[in-house]
Amino acid sequence: MFTLRKSWHPYVSPFDPCEPIHVKTFSTPPNLYMGFQPPNLPQFTPMEALRAGTLWKAFYDPYYSPYEKARE
Repeated sequence: MFTLRKSWHPYVSPFDPCEPIHVKTFSTPPNLYMGFQPPNLPQFTPMEALRAGTLWKAFYDPYYSPYEKARE
């Protein structure tokens, strides 16, 4: 099982003058978890593929703003 959104907890210094960020998140692309492209992957229709930016559904990774909750 993998997630496309990872998080980590950076060190928060007691002497930092700025408001600390306790949890930082980052996104990983789906192709990191696929060693090779298997045959007969499900595909988007041509119009959906243009909107998604990829032909194969397994490689689709929607962007979510860090200021809104990820819809996973």
